[in-house]
Amino acid sequence: MKLHHLKPAEGSKKKRIRVGRGEGGRRGKTAGRGTKGTKARNTVPAWFEGGQMPLYRRIPKLRGFKNRNRVEYTVVNVERLNDFRQGATVGPDQLRDRGLAKKRGPIKILGQGNLEKELTVRAHAFSVGAVEAIQAAGGTVEVVE
Repeated sequence: MKLHHLKPAEGSKKKRIRVGRGEGGRRGKTAGRGTKGTKARNTVPAWFEGGQMPLYRRIPKLRGFKNRNRVEYTVVNVERLNDFRQGATVGPDQLRDRGLAKKRGPIKILGQGNLEKELTVRAHAFSVGAVEAIQAAGGTVEVVE
């Protein structure tokens, strides 16, 4: 047996149907498209809905503007800092260890509640109320870069 003797298995190769090749052919005249109508004459886009208002025009439009460069802070209120001991230095690592802030991202201290302890607070950002509350309790504020 040689290479030119090899043939594909019986029935494994099927001839492709050549449509629209004359009246005498098996797929002549309408070539399997039925009679008349858009589908018989031309192709229709997949998203075409028969003249109904299309989906991309029915859905509500996007409103406003979303800044891609927005810094998303994890917020911690001043009242939560009462958990720390008097005179302690409270930084992002200490807040994360206690579960007061997420594991990643910058931290912002907000001024809700009141602080009864003198603390040195280090964070990425502070609200004006938070700075006033910390300094009123005798503590200091440090901004971390």
